[in-house]
Amino acid sequence: MWKDEILEEIHKYREEYAKSFNYDLHAIVEDLRKKQSARVKQIISKPIKESKKPMQST
Repeated sequence: MWKDEILEEIHKYREEYAKSFNYDLHAIVEDLRKKQSARVKQIISKPIKESKKPMQST
């Protein structure tokens, strides 16, 4: 059977991370939220540009 080393590494990391929180989903989510709020980078979404072409009616 074909093995994907990258996927195996992701699964291993995910398992270790979950195990470190005793598989408590609420604790995992809280940790991820703390990490997210500690990020320095801001994510800025660009406004949608409107087309200058008039829409044609059919």
